[in-house]
Amino acid sequence: MTETPPVLEHRASFPLPAAPERAFRALVEPAALSRWFAEHVRVEPRVGGAFAFHGRAAFATPSAGEATQRLVAFEPGASLAFQWTIHGVDTEVRWTVTPGETAETCRLEVVHTVRGALPFKRPRHVLDDLWRMTAGNLMDHLAARADVVLPDFISDRPEVRVSIDIDAPPARVFRALLDPALMNRWLGGAAQVDLERRQYSYGWSYDVEGRSVAGGPTRILELVENERLVTDWPDWRGEPDQPTTRVTWLLEPLRDGAATRVTIVHDGFGSMVDRSDYQQGWLGFAEQLREVVT
Repeated sequence: MTETPPVLEHRASFPLPAAPERAFRALVEPAALSRWFAEHVRVEPRVGGAFAFHGRAAFATPSAGEATQRLVAFEPGASLAFQWTIHGVDTEVRWTVTPGETAETCRLEVVHTVRGALPFKRPRHVLDDLWRMTAGNLMDHLAARADVVLPDFISDRPEVRVSIDIDAPPARVFRALLDPALMNRWLGGAAQVDLERRQYSYGWSYDVEGRSVAGGPTRILELVENERLVTDWPDWRGEPDQPTTRVTWLLEPLRDGAATRVTIVHDGFGSMVDRSDYQQGWLGFAEQLREVVT
């Protein structure tokens, strides 16, 4: 008797900063896809046509020989679905673009169906992180950001690295990393800092899969005044057996100390997919920090 393979269906929805027609073009035009999705893309926009992609940024599909994806559904301007074999397991991805609240916005609905057992401890979390990361890059592409950062799934040192220049001296920026009143203005939490005990919290609290999680850092690992702050970063879903990562803030003086280059490095991930949408998250917080100190 042949066993029926397990079926996992992951659904996600993301707001996009573009009209539906423009957003759909970004899903099918190879030049756009190579900027936010995978380095190498070939598309034949018809059912049965190729939707082939591979490269360092293509999850579990680094080589051209693995780029066998084909379209199984195609509705111009509205939706498409493609077959994607991941670690030998048959999966199907459906992208649907729906109108947003204004004429210049829309939503991307993602349904990823897996027919078999992916070789991950928590496959649903892997898919969730994958599509958070992917949709974040699509949002950046549609917003015409110059700093779309494709993931490198081949790298043995997965990390997030964000850099921003701020028109304020390092001392002022550093204070905003340690003063709870200032932190709350760019983090939106209820921050608590105890330098003597090296305790450090953003004061975040949210629900994940039916349980309450205290997110963000818990302690200071290293502090060099006006130059460097390193904190821990427990798993954002509150999974106790997931590795604790690390966030490093580096402050470099510019223009004789009148300005500061802030670089945020988030590393220690078990794999690149665990990076999730931190790239966009840290860039957003860096931009809010700049608004607070300038």
